[in-house]
Parts: sequence; C-alpha cells; structure tokens
Amino acid sequence: QVPLVESGGGLVQPGGSLRLSCTASGVTLEYYNSIGWFRQAPGEEREGVSCMQSAAGSAYYKDSVKGRFTISRDNEKNTAYLQMNDLKPEDTAVYYCAATIHLSREVVCLVPFYNYWGLGTQVTVSS
Repeated sequence: QVPLVESGGGLVQPGGSLRLSCTASGVTLEYYNSIGWFRQAPGEEREGVSCMQSAAGSAYYKDSVKGRFTISRDNEKNTAYLQMNDLKPEDTAVYYCAATIHLSREVVCLVPFYNYWGLGTQVTVSS
C-alpha cells in the first residue's frame, strides 16, 4: 500500500497555477512530524522544493520558488498541499510528496530524511 498519494498535476501555461494534494493512506497525516514536496526533472536529481515540520512551526522553500509556492497541511482532511503560482517552464518535473516521523531542531528538506514517499505527479509548464 502506497502511504502517500499525490494528485493535482497537469499541463499549465507559464504564469498559471496548480495545487498539488498529498493524501495519507493507512495512517493519519498527524502521524508524520514532517511533510515535504520534492521534484525531479529528467536527468536531474530529486530536490527539495518545500518542507514543513509541525514542531518547528515553520517551512522551508527552495530559493527559486519563494514567493510563488506555499506548503500547507490539513490534518482533518488528512491531506497536505502545495499551492504553486506563477509557474515557470523550469518548474516542470515529477513532484513527489514525502513524510517522516523523524524530528529535528529545524526543518529538513533533504531526500534521505524522508522515508515515506508517494509515486509522484507530473507537472508540465509549457505554452
């Protein structure tokens, strides 16, 4: 059973918006202390886009998405979100939701820190 299921990807024109959703399966979203969104473009390594940790009360954003992307979680809906505005062609990638029960002093947005992953959803930004 896949622990996290992403949805909301698609084809959008530059300047457009998408909202990605990540729904926890098998456990409640509250089980996870940290939630993150990662992306991987063809030929590139998977990179952290935005992550948040409940205890830290703050979020991390990759520099290139600051001011455009917003991460959030709704424990009642068992879902985390990534709101993406003003999308650019360089945002094209497969986007993955990830989670972990690990705790850290600050928000960590590195692939090895997360041990639960979804299968990904494709985001394509093109005119």
